Amino acid sequence: MNPSASGWIKKLLKELSKTPIWNQTDYNTFYDSLRESGFIYGSNIKVVKDYLNYPEMTEEEICKVNFLLALNFIYRENNTSKHDFVESIINFYVEINAHSTSIFAEILGEKKSASLLEKIIHKRIQIDDNLIDRSFNYFITNALLFTDILAYKAFLQTQIISEKHIQHLESAIETIVSEVLNSKKKKTEYDNSLIKLVEQSIRYKSHKNLTFKEALEFVNTDLEKYYIMDIASMATWGDLQIDKNEKTLLLKLGEQLNLEQERIDNSINFIEEFYNNNKDKIALLSSQNIVKTFYSNSSKMVTKLISRNSKRLQKELLESKELMVLLSKSTVRDLNDEEQKKVQSQLLDIFKSIPSLAIFMLPGGALLLPLVIKFIPKLLPSSFDDNRIED
Repeated sequence: MNPSASGWIKKLLKELSKTPIWNQTDYNTFYDSLRESGFIYGSNIKVVKDYLNYPEMTEEEICKVNFLLALNFIYRENNTSKHDFVESIINFYVEINAHSTSIFAEILGEKKSASLLEKIIHKRIQIDDNLIDRSFNYFITNALLFTDILAYKAFLQTQIISEKHIQHLESAIETIVSEVLNSKKKKTEYDNSLIKLVEQSIRYKSHKNLTFKEALEFVNTDLEKYYIMDIASMATWGDLQIDKNEKTLLLKLGEQLNLEQERIDNSINFIEEFYNNNKDKIALLSSQNIVKTFYSNSSKMVTKLISRNSKRLQKELLESKELMVLLSKSTVRDLNDEEQKKVQSQLLDIFKSIPSLAIFMLPGGALLLPLVIKFIPKLLPSSFDDNRIED
């Protein structure tokens, strides 16, 4: 089976009909098997429960399989509608993207079929390796895939779901992880950068910043609690160790989530065990500073994209007067939150009209906008920036 070629979903579903994977599986076993495969951490090292063994599959291909298998479990446990599995997932993505700028917009009008679902999963997981480093995948896409699983569960139970549901969950993740990292007595440059990455990686950004107490109120089910605890442990372990102070913070978080002590300890210990046992398979975490790697590679990619599209981008920018004013201000001072949101919104509108800039429409693409703004002044007339020095 080749998850990078057409027809893989039909083939996998046929295999599942002959050899089920989820028989006599409860939610705890389901979640732990996903975590063991690396899916929860965004670093897929094997197919969940060793259901398939294809040594030649890439990490992204394994992720696709794990994603579909996870959705299949949720469907089996919660479906009460007349829709089949494939149609149900497509309906879910139509619903959550109905009122937002969607990376699926160009394909959601197609016939609801396994072929369409393959395209949706490809867009949700895969980012063109020629354009951007794998670190973008890790931070921005794959580590948040489980939020889709949780949202799909809620969708099946009610057949409706709003952006707010995912927005609240993602905001809770952002707030709780940032709180844990900010609570460190001594934060490193890595910690500060990771906080920024977490904040910017949220797809359904809320205009309201949650307090820690409010964030905890949005975390209700056991799966949500397990996930929050594991993501916090992963973020804390990002410098390749969890010291005493960090462990104390995680223990406190576990208590606030009303998790049993055994589960808390398991979450803290498992992240270290997972990465130590699999460090040879996870190239990204063999680097001491993955955040620095992310910014370095992203900067090169943004420069290339802007240079390739300079004429068209310059024309679009010059026609947007308000955006020009804000970009001009950004060269001499930091923009406030409201101004930043306007710049982000108007830039994304422009990027919609330039196909090769579509990467900025992907989940987490807004993270790259500060880099875009940094390079844009070089496209514009010298009068745009009075302090500009020509090379």
